[in-house]
Amino acid sequence: MNAKEQIAAAKQSFEQSFAAGAFYNKQTQDADHLQQILSFLPLKSEMRVLDLGTGSGYLAFALAAAHPDIEITGLDIVEQALDVNRKRAAREQLANLHFVSYDGMDFPFADAAFDLVVSRYALHHFPDIAHSIGEVSRVLKPAGSFFLSDPMPNPCDTSGFADAFMRLKPDGHIRFYGKDDWIRLCGGSGMILSGGFGSIIRFPRKRSAENEYETLISQYPREVVESYDLQIAGDEIWITERVNNLLFRKTT
Repeated sequence: MNAKEQIAAAKQSFEQSFAAGAFYNKQTQDADHLQQILSFLPLKSEMRVLDLGTGSGYLAFALAAAHPDIEITGLDIVEQALDVNRKRAAREQLANLHFVSYDGMDFPFADAAFDLVVSRYALHHFPDIAHSIGEVSRVLKPAGSFFLSDPMPNPCDTSGFADAFMRLKPDGHIRFYGKDDWIRLCGGSGMILSGGFGSIIRFPRKRSAENEYETLISQYPREVVESYDLQIAGDEIWITERVNNLLFRKTT
């Protein structure tokens, strides 16, 4: 599939998941990690912040509630989620929080529109990551910052096991990137690494009746599979993944 087809497939999957009441954000909520991010971000009064791949607004709502003097915009392809987010923002009287939909490729904002772009657990779904990082840089003001939080493969996983495991669910997973990948990608769009921290996430996948999991693990070295501390609980398989939490600064 090309990038547009991948985006359409991911959007359909997320819309269906949301309609079924099992929206993906429920699986990635982590109060400690959220607090780490809020404490780490270089926030200042009257900033304009873009939350890229906002989903159900897990990070956006926390930012807006904690910083009423900062304007937050959540951007995503999942329109049903954004509609619910708008109603919740109105209900909670968060006048500094807005939500915008887009086509998954080009950001619908002017150049240098934001002081800070943030993205949590979304970037591995982006089919043309270089283009999206270029868009991040474009909408950032000079000396603006980009914070990303996204899982990464283990050092021993050079054959793509974690990516294959995540694709057991058809939600548009494309690829996890390592720290060096992010430095290269962001460097190509005029951004340099200025800080970061590490964390982990435990993430579930449903076990299918077709034994996809058993077939998958038979194709990869045992030490690679075991490095992710896979555990089976009922009809779910849980994987432990390390997470990059990186802050970049725009230099051009």
